[in-house]
Amino acid sequence: MNSSHPAPAFPVDLIEAGRVAAEAAEAAGDLLRARMAGPLDVHLKGTGVDVVTDLDLACEELILERIGGAFPGHLVISEEAGAVGAGDSGFTWLVDPLDGTNNVAIGMPVCAVGLALCEGPLPVLGVVHEPVSRRTWRAVRGEGAVGPDGTRLRLPDQPRPGRADKPVLAWIQGHDVGSDDAVAVPLKAMLERRGGRLLQLWAPLVAWVMLARGDIDGIVGYRPELIDLPAGALLAQEAGAELRALDGGPYRPSIELPPAERGFVAARPELLGRLLHTAEAALDPAAGVPVSR
Repeated sequence: MNSSHPAPAFPVDLIEAGRVAAEAAEAAGDLLRARMAGPLDVHLKGTGVDVVTDLDLACEELILERIGGAFPGHLVISEEAGAVGAGDSGFTWLVDPLDGTNNVAIGMPVCAVGLALCEGPLPVLGVVHEPVSRRTWRAVRGEGAVGPDGTRLRLPDQPRPGRADKPVLAWIQGHDVGSDDAVAVPLKAMLERRGGRLLQLWAPLVAWVMLARGDIDGIVGYRPELIDLPAGALLAQEAGAELRALDGGPYRPSIELPPAERGFVAARPELLGRLLHTAEAALDPAAGVPVSR
């Protein structure tokens, strides 16, 4: 992605943008909920095991029409359609119309709809909607995160009982990560040995919401897909989670990050150091395995 971004041509009312995004995500959620139990038209994407359904495309069309109508000068990058719009305003929307397509395709309704608005390369607004529960979460950079009832979303002060020593974690990886990947295999194994449970939901936005609510204690991501990263990361950060790169350095969920630099650790503040130590132990530089690969 081009690293030069024009200055925004006009300010954006993030409250209004959040309303438009939430309404678009919820309308897509209504469509998903009504049709996900029925027969789906499923196709493979590329040469891998990832799939796309007619539901993805229908939800995407709905969201693109609403975002494009409300913000005609903004670039929109959507999972299936790619880049849409002129993009000369300095603002970019990222749209995941159905995060968890593979789950829905096999009859497991673990999924979400996600939108992020970025000013330049960084997210300033994130919206995540869960169709099954009909709940929506949103965050504005520097202004906090709110839950479905409009109350401030904050991580609990203490981990849930029994999880101080055995945290519940989620694992996120990109579609191009193979089963024999020299980084993913040892890192996942170490996380499983040192944690209480390691979830792989195949719906990253659901994992981000779970972290923001305090349902899980941390997330480790390796070469994650870009389309849902900014919305989820902003939501978790504004709820009180801390993020670092896999090597412990600063981490900003920029839309310009290439896959090799998107690896991260996100966690409750008191757990972050332990997870980074675990990542360091699993990815021993002396063994010649780079942290960012």
